[in-house]
Amino acid sequence: MTRLTTWMMVLLTSLMAWSAGAQELVASIDRNRLSIDETLELTLEADGGVFGKPDLTPLRPLFEVLGTRQVNRLSTLQGQTRVVSRWIITLQPRRLGFVVIPPLTIGNLRSKPINIQVVDASGSDGELAPIFIDASLDAESVYVQAQALLTLRIYHSVSLYDDSSLTPLQVPDARVEQLGEPRTYEQIVNGVRHGVIELRYAIFPLKSGELTIPPQVFSATPVLRSSSAMPFGPRPGSPTRVRSPEIPLTVKPIPASYPAGESWLPARRLNLTQVWSGSADALAVGDSLTRTLKIEAEGLASIQLPPLDSPALDGLRLYPDQPRLSDHKDETGLIGSREESLALVPTRGGQFEVPTQVVYWWNTATDQLERAELPSRTLVVADDPTLDEPASRESNGAPAMASEPVLLWPWQLSTLILALTTLTGFALWWRARRLPAVIPTATSGPSPRTLLDEIRRACQANDPQASRQALDAWARQHPETLAQMAARYAPLSEALDGLNGALYSETGQQWEGEALWQAIRSLPPRPSEHAEADAGSPLPPLYPR
Repeated sequence: MTRLTTWMMVLLTSLMAWSAGAQELVASIDRNRLSIDETLELTLEADGGVFGKPDLTPLRPLFEVLGTRQVNRLSTLQGQTRVVSRWIITLQPRRLGFVVIPPLTIGNLRSKPINIQVVDASGSDGELAPIFIDASLDAESVYVQAQALLTLRIYHSVSLYDDSSLTPLQVPDARVEQLGEPRTYEQIVNGVRHGVIELRYAIFPLKSGELTIPPQVFSATPVLRSSSAMPFGPRPGSPTRVRSPEIPLTVKPIPASYPAGESWLPARRLNLTQVWSGSADALAVGDSLTRTLKIEAEGLASIQLPPLDSPALDGLRLYPDQPRLSDHKDETGLIGSREESLALVPTRGGQFEVPTQVVYWWNTATDQLERAELPSRTLVVADDPTLDEPASRESNGAPAMASEPVLLWPWQLSTLILALTTLTGFALWWRARRLPAVIPTATSGPSPRTLLDEIRRACQANDPQASRQALDAWARQHPETLAQMAARYAPLSEALDGLNGALYSETGQQWEGEALWQAIRSLPPRPSEHAEADAGSPLPPLYPR
């Protein structure tokens, strides 16, 4: 049994060796001459069921492996079944000249080396490649945070499938904005009609020094003119990848002559405008006047534009709105704008001098410092005549009272009437103590509950006018004024300031009344006189708990 087992093992080993020797790993390529920017397909084929994947490590120094796929086919011919395993590897060369595709292995199988020739992208005869990229900058040097325009044009003299793609542009230490969608047109280059795909980018360097625009990779599959492929079958032709050249860019620092403390604004053009809305020529105390400032810069984004200073004037209340930022993209680059609105409400009469508005910026077209300036303006505010009537009455009445003789009998008569009414009231109070409680009659007008419902509905509707009217009607039924309530409750004071700001600003419809309604709901009750007296009394309670 031992000798028989040994012979069987020898026979089995011989059969496996013969089977392995019958298998062969055949390597082939679709072409042996290509440009540095083109790709080729390496096919590895073996008969029989082969398990595993090819070892692509020897290819890494010479080629860039773009993709690998495996295809297994089963065919029957004259009663014999044949299994073919095929691996298709897409490669792009890394160097020029004659390159050897090294042998590859799958298990015990090994392919043979293949020689190819890699030429320059322009071709050995000076002709242009079917697909190439041209990249250019509008300037060789820019200031830090200034705009540099990159134009990328992809030329192709052959038709392309719709699977073309371009890697996104990412520049270290810079912010990149694509200017619109890609533009396509045709152009004749060296007597050959080319399709052109043009893209434009705005690049904003974030620090000074040398900056390198990295290359972008365009991938596409050319359409072969002699192709007879099925519409839904695999596309003929090999994918092609082309790269744009690296472009150096010198980034200059902020000039030493730029004013210290001012926002750095490098732009090709900058405009500063203002618009006054309201009764600017006939102002009175309590009227509102809106000033709208707009700064627009060509070659800057809206987030780079600084906020404009608001004048702090005694006697003028300021209610600023949220700034409105916008960016416009065109062929010249990015145009950013910032618009700010400010409502001014005078609280007293007189003259107010709105100071001059100045914005410093650096003109990148002329390479010099410039300033945008808005002139100052004087506002004349008239006094409210209704506020001067009490003072005029006192001033007019004081001399008259001094000139008239003082009469004592009216004061004596009034004192006697006061004493009688006090005794009568005390008697009625003493009598009322012996009578049962009487249900008070309903007062005329809306109840406090109804007024609270009106305040709630107006606040939930975010209507500042209706909220103010309902709030005044509700306050008239309380012993305190709105000012006294706001003085002892801070949330109500802040909510009233927001309501006043909404009434005097242009964006009153954007006011949210939830804060005012919550402040009214949570308003603590007014402390009574007895509670204040008890709080200040040092005596202990009569019935301690």
